[in-house]
Amino acid sequence: MTISNPDTVLIVDFGSQVTQLIARRVREAGVYCEIAPFQSAEEAFNRLAPKAVILSGSPASTVDIGSPRAPQVIFDSGLPVLGICYGEQTMCAQLGGRVEGSDHREFGRAFLEIEDDCPLFDDVWAKGTRHQVWMSHGDRVTAIPAGFRVVGTSTGAPFAAIADDERKYYGVQFHPEVVHTPDGAKLLSNFVHKIAGLSGDWTMAAYREQAIEAIRKQVGDGKVICALSGGVDSSVAALLTHEAVGDQLTCILVDHGLMRKNEASEVVAMFREHYNLPLILVDASDRFIGALEGESDPEKKRKTIGRLFIEVFEEEAKKLGGADFLVQGTLYPDVIESVSFTGGPSVTIKSHHNVGGLPERMNMSLVEPLRELFKDEVRVLGKELGLPDSFIGRHPFPGPGLAIRCPGGVTREKLEILRSADAIYLDEIRKAGLYDAIWQAFAVLLPVQTVGVMGDGRTYEFVCALRAVTSVDGMTADFYHYDMEFLGRAATRIINEVKGINRVVYDVTSKPPGTIEWE
Repeated sequence: MTISNPDTVLIVDFGSQVTQLIARRVREAGVYCEIAPFQSAEEAFNRLAPKAVILSGSPASTVDIGSPRAPQVIFDSGLPVLGICYGEQTMCAQLGGRVEGSDHREFGRAFLEIEDDCPLFDDVWAKGTRHQVWMSHGDRVTAIPAGFRVVGTSTGAPFAAIADDERKYYGVQFHPEVVHTPDGAKLLSNFVHKIAGLSGDWTMAAYREQAIEAIRKQVGDGKVICALSGGVDSSVAALLTHEAVGDQLTCILVDHGLMRKNEASEVVAMFREHYNLPLILVDASDRFIGALEGESDPEKKRKTIGRLFIEVFEEEAKKLGGADFLVQGTLYPDVIESVSFTGGPSVTIKSHHNVGGLPERMNMSLVEPLRELFKDEVRVLGKELGLPDSFIGRHPFPGPGLAIRCPGGVTREKLEILRSADAIYLDEIRKAGLYDAIWQAFAVLLPVQTVGVMGDGRTYEFVCALRAVTSVDGMTADFYHYDMEFLGRAATRIINEVKGINRVVYDVTSKPPGTIEWE
């Protein structure tokens, strides 16, 4: 499904961990953008017909033979181009400048001296001022191409910000997309609005209209089934598709036995009572748990679950007399984390998603109406579709469910222990009024048992880990800072009420870009 956006920015990804943050900042400025790996950037450029291009950072070095380069078509197009970190370096190298390795590397906080006025800095930074930025580079530009001028310097980068105003080419050695560069988002806004002249009118209302039209165009008069999990993503995808094609859609909720406590019944009640959506509930818990029982490899768990989902959908489609399309609530981070742009480990992060297409034996095509959206954007779209705030604000829960919250071998007994602990944890969060302040919270049953003393007897039971993180888009996250009183209360309830757990710990791991969740 392709959604047309007349004002699009193409972001060429050279493998930076924070490329996705560039996209977030551009979209926050009200401008649609897409990320394309440098290997396929020329194809994306021709397909999207963008109005501006941003070149990302990279762990690579431009001085190495065979290092990534931007397609020449970008520089031949006459479009505005912004190079960030490696993006600035490759732009200089390709346009006749020079980049060299440096003994004075800059990683982390640095200070930019504004040497001259520049449209990129309009209403943000003035000539003669000094500002904190975030650097992450070893190489540095040592000569700029003809037509460029220096507009910013730092201790380790004499060409920390450069501009060719006539061609609308700009380069910065620092990262404006990260929060550690105060006002960096304003620089990106200046680039897309003041330099590229884009209007900033990309809204969820507009996306809704475009998506509905795209779904109708793709589906035609075909029969559609939707993989409904009850989460925000699949629910918004279902409502959007139903608005587009009506009774051509049938939703299928597969209870794989890995859902949270009472979740399947709650989802069925909500959709049957409040929405006029045909919904089939399939109890496949024995099938899934039987296939997973004893399996400890997290990747095999994910692939087994993905395979069984497809098999169930195939069988249900046959009962309905066949289906032409399968709707999934795939999000942009799923796409990003399911393909390796530069040969890195991201290829396996979201392997339970069928973002690369369905098996050939299935005579169905994927419909992914949320494929271009981040999580927070899906919530805005859900509100646009009339979903209640209480539902839109639900914490995300992955398709593999409790299987990946149960590291090590999966058994029915361990799943029931985890389900009970998880329910108590969420209940305490709600009672404390913290649910909406947390992006995602869940319990994990660790694959270790410890000796404990409860009353006058010894116990040998599992350790439960609690996790809570704050995030906006799911690409990065930080742990939630509970007070000890809350943690003590939640831990006491879990130990007292859940037989099989005698110790509770709190996980304070953050999630920088490119890392995976609990396995």
